[in-house]
Amino acid sequence: MTRVEALFLATYFLVLLILAVYGSHRYVMAYLFYKYKGNLPTPKGKFEILPRVTIQLPLYNEMYVVERLIESVARIQYPRNRLEIQVLDDSTDETQGIARARVARLRQQGLDISYIHRDHRSGYKAGALQEGLKIARGELVAVFDADFVPGPDFLLRSVQFFTDERVGMVQVRWEHLNREYSHLTQAQAIFLDGHFVIEHTARNRSGRFFNFNGTAGVWRRATIEDAGGWQHDTLTEDLDLSYRAQLAGWRFVYLPEVVSPAEVPVEMNAFKSQQHRWAKGSVQTARKLLPRILRSDLPREVKLEAFFHLTANFTYPLMILLTVLMPVSMVIRFKHGWYEVLLLDLPFFWTATMSVVLFYIASQREIGMPWWKGIKYLPFIMAFGIGMCVNQSKAVIEALVGYETGFTRTPKTGMQGNDRSWLKKKYRTLLTAQPLLELALGGYLTSAIWFALDKGVYFSLPFLLLFQWGFFYVGLVSLLQGRIATLLRWFRGSTEDATPALE
Repeated sequence: MTRVEALFLATYFLVLLILAVYGSHRYVMAYLFYKYKGNLPTPKGKFEILPRVTIQLPLYNEMYVVERLIESVARIQYPRNRLEIQVLDDSTDETQGIARARVARLRQQGLDISYIHRDHRSGYKAGALQEGLKIARGELVAVFDADFVPGPDFLLRSVQFFTDERVGMVQVRWEHLNREYSHLTQAQAIFLDGHFVIEHTARNRSGRFFNFNGTAGVWRRATIEDAGGWQHDTLTEDLDLSYRAQLAGWRFVYLPEVVSPAEVPVEMNAFKSQQHRWAKGSVQTARKLLPRILRSDLPREVKLEAFFHLTANFTYPLMILLTVLMPVSMVIRFKHGWYEVLLLDLPFFWTATMSVVLFYIASQREIGMPWWKGIKYLPFIMAFGIGMCVNQSKAVIEALVGYETGFTRTPKTGMQGNDRSWLKKKYRTLLTAQPLLELALGGYLTSAIWFALDKGVYFSLPFLLLFQWGFFYVGLVSLLQGRIATLLRWFRGSTEDATPALE
């Protein structure tokens, strides 16, 4: 064996080992979840006079969902003399007029609601929240993104936890308005369920740090100020503030039994944009805070969980490297007659893949989904996660090299049921050349599949097919949805131009 071949194999097994370790972390999360599942949080006491609450609604070009948001927040049950609502609108389109009109109508009905518009986007969402905080009158501050529809009892079920003066934030679980819309939305819902049902519960109830998710939560205003306020040097201002607040000694509470429904993206490129922002922001937060966390006097298990949480996205570049090395490794070992050595891959792949299976089955079981329904999506979910590697690796690399990009919002369309009119919506995510790389990786794996079939290396096929399917699916759907939407808008515009004006 040449030195180059040995280096390839060593790198391949090192990457497999690291990915297996991160895969094993899901087993740890599931273990902690079931161990501490019964540690239900309870309020320390009960307010004789409810605290004043400010609800902040940060917006940027949300014309399809802004009315739904404002109306749902207006229906929240809370004493009107103790509630203030801020519509923080940085929009540059029709959203301004829609939001102003709705706010004016609700003010006439006696609701304490104000419309605050900035003619710039300094600091993006973090900047808008910080600006609103300067004039907010509430002791507690709740935040909702534009696609959320909070229930009427949201505040009454969360504020009593602030009777404990150490509690700085209460987060509730996200539910999904359009889970059944498509395979894409179903997969996203299952991904998010794993995070909100298993991870958040496990971290919070076992005494580890967990994070505010940017929406559907309530902050103690003093906590925000004590932790240094909303800062916009990362794309995940929520994750950043969460860790700074917990480092300062504040305690967080997670309420999985309280849900706040929201919309997940119906289009692949919008989903990619959202995931890119989250991945890049988490790596930026890791660069910013992880050294401080590791140097602190926090318990070892808290530091370890913070490390795995904040560095989880580093697995994506490793997955790309694994994709490149996997066929090469197979050819090298077969060439030297080490056919049986190929079986060494199986424990590593089994550790990584079965952790995904068990993790997401557990999350779906906890929310009451039939086991058979959850299982049928698992191969798709695993392939889908692999197919997102190019998108997420780009985010990780940008964060590591310090490449600055603006806050790109995720387009919301208000889609539910079988409505396919999102193709005609105004808000679109720009199509890039990224799908071509995803398709190229799918093609590369296709050649490896032919080699495995030709040489009879059949036990490598499931993994090769999983990777191939993932890259082809993500790449093709990104291209097709982007092109179809562009053609429909062009056709619609051409039709309108050709229609004579009515006298």
